[in-house]
Amino acid sequence: MPQEKRENFFTELLKFALIAIVIVLPIRLFVAQPFIVSGASMVPTFYNGQYLIVDELSYRFEDPKRGEVIIFRYPKDPSQFFIKRIIGLPGETVILSNGTVSVQKTDGSTLLLDEQYVTKQGSATQTYEVPADNYFVMGDNRPESSDSRTWGFVPKENIVGRAFLRLLPIQKMTLFPGSVAEQQ
Repeated sequence: MPQEKRENFFTELLKFALIAIVIVLPIRLFVAQPFIVSGASMVPTFYNGQYLIVDELSYRFEDPKRGEVIIFRYPKDPSQFFIKRIIGLPGETVILSNGTVSVQKTDGSTLLLDEQYVTKQGSATQTYEVPADNYFVMGDNRPESSDSRTWGFVPKENIVGRAFLRLLPIQKMTLFPGSVAEQQ
């Protein structure tokens, strides 16, 4: 009798493991994945070592929006993942001038961004025309960020998803951390 119970236990354990894999694996592959912030480019919004869950599903149904914090494959080395904020959308022109950022939208109107999340501005003056199916991204810690100003635009297909949940540290747990309302 004990041998039969032991076999039954292992059979049930195997069934449980298979069910867990069938449920967890698709979620991990297609819906959400973990991400650990590395570096200071997004300070004060995100600090080195913070643990995030990335929403990989939303951008299959809608386009990324200005102000959202995204995780993407670095265009120059797709094995690396970066975290930055979307500033310019496809077809727009981003204008950096003495610490301010404005965007000439596709309809010809100009939008001066209200970037309260940025504490250290850069001072460069530069203009960037965002190609179709690409995004202009910047870190919130402008002097310490390697971003679209340095290496160019992020192709839409490189975007993994948006920051959905900050899990660690626990006292800073938030949904859609760092995202701001889209500025029109």
